[in-house]
Amino acid sequence: MKIVIAPDSFKGSLTAKEASQAIHDGFIKVFPNAEYVLVPMADGGEGTVQSLVDATNGKLLEKKVCGPLEKTVTAKYGILGDGKTGVIEMAEASGIGYVTKETKNPLVTTTYGTGELIMACVEQGVKKIIIGIGGSATNDGGSGMAEALGVKFLDKNGNQIPRGGGGLSKLDRIDMSNIDPRLKDVELIIASDVTNPLCGEKGASHVFGPQKGATKEMIQILDSNLKHYADVIKKQLGKDVADVPGTGAAGGLGAGLLVFTNSKMQKGIDIVVNYVKLEEKLRNAKLCVTGEGGIDFQTQFGKAPFGVAQAAKKVSKDLPVIAIAGSLGREYQELYDKGFDAIFGTIEQVQPLEEVIAAAKESLIRTAENVARAIKITI
Repeated sequence: MKIVIAPDSFKGSLTAKEASQAIHDGFIKVFPNAEYVLVPMADGGEGTVQSLVDATNGKLLEKKVCGPLEKTVTAKYGILGDGKTGVIEMAEASGIGYVTKETKNPLVTTTYGTGELIMACVEQGVKKIIIGIGGSATNDGGSGMAEALGVKFLDKNGNQIPRGGGGLSKLDRIDMSNIDPRLKDVELIIASDVTNPLCGEKGASHVFGPQKGATKEMIQILDSNLKHYADVIKKQLGKDVADVPGTGAAGGLGAGLLVFTNSKMQKGIDIVVNYVKLEEKLRNAKLCVTGEGGIDFQTQFGKAPFGVAQAAKKVSKDLPVIAIAGSLGREYQELYDKGFDAIFGTIEQVQPLEEVIAAAKESLIRTAENVARAIKITI
């Protein structure tokens, strides 16, 4: 019996690889002779680098880069097993985890470090880069990222404008003459499920600005600055990005990538499913087990377990899909019409969060064993 185990990470407690192994350890107690295929998953957000590196036998690297507040941070990135594909999470360099309630300020935070990670991949000789752009602390339209690639953003006097969303008001001219020529031969795949445009009421500043520390006054400034930025891009580079779906992702980093790199957007989970060759691994399976830290009705909107379930049902409508989650949230039952055949939670009693996290591995092993025993009854 072939069993494919393909969970996302259990945030704060287990990586996707550790979760895969824990589910395996529970099932093997009941089905010791089964064939197990472990496929760590992600959806383009946190954990994508680790999952794709694990799934492809790639390598994990580190680089000191400029953080969102222009302090040096150590960021991880990956080179996949093919040696030709890099994978980045922008949050590793420019994420909201690097700012506090007191230091959040999208007028000054920059994506420069994300550009440095892109160049680190280029230095490794890659021909393709997958970049997850969730969890940003920035609202600079990707101008900081582009600066790290060699683009110059100049004011009326020919001086470099200040980094951050606030500095864009001074933008007069974009100088592309020093952009690294190697980027022409590198394809970037932007992993994002965000469909917001760059500007306007549904744009980057209005929708995502508040969580990055923007006040009502700041939001108006930031949105006006991104509109000006888009106008300069359209006038000087001939690219109209103000209203393109997805350009508002990560404070406009989506727009910056589309303008200054050879890139395209895809749903994060679709990218991961493709790169780990999930459908191929699901062929001839008798059971698919997925999961993540929390499952609720929102799981169907691009989360990893949903992508796994869809891939499984594409391979065979009769392939059972079981999900195991740390916690089951609101209206998770909606997923029974979305490719899931059974859903289980691991938390057995009320206890402090730190105790739940500490016991996550044992709880997952125990729940997986219980699921396997229930399955055995029906065989």
